[in-house]
Amino acid sequence: MSKVGALVVVRPLRESELDSMVRVWTSSGLPCRPRGRDSLRALKAQRKADPKLFIGAFRHGTLVGVALVSDDGRKGWINRLAVVPEARGRGIARKLIVESERILRARGRRLFCVQIEGYNKASMELFERAGYKKEDDIFYFTKREIKSY
Repeated sequence: MSKVGALVVVRPLRESELDSMVRVWTSSGLPCRPRGRDSLRALKAQRKADPKLFIGAFRHGTLVGVALVSDDGRKGWINRLAVVPEARGRGIARKLIVESERILRARGRRLFCVQIEGYNKASMELFERAGYKKEDDIFYFTKREIKSY
């Protein structure tokens, strides 16, 4: 658990806080699929596998930022990082990145990755300031067997 100033605490999310995590995504403008991968049922199942990978930032006891961490066995991933608009500019996203990296280092990962949608310039700038490098020669492909979320 870490603190940003005296007002923000970063810690793993409890199962009862997953609905608040979805609200952070929505208020932040992050795409959300509540009938698919972001349903409470799906999130609860994912969290149950490894609760430490669901991270929340709380300001005055209210969830204001989140990140999902994953580990593919070779690389560590920071996924779905979001901070509500009214809490931005206070170092919360940076603290979520630092905590995500700490968790991944404890698992033996030394390569940290993030995927950012092309329109999200603010996130690109955030991760560049955190030491991440844009890889222009890597392309992201998907194969979706689910037609609709």
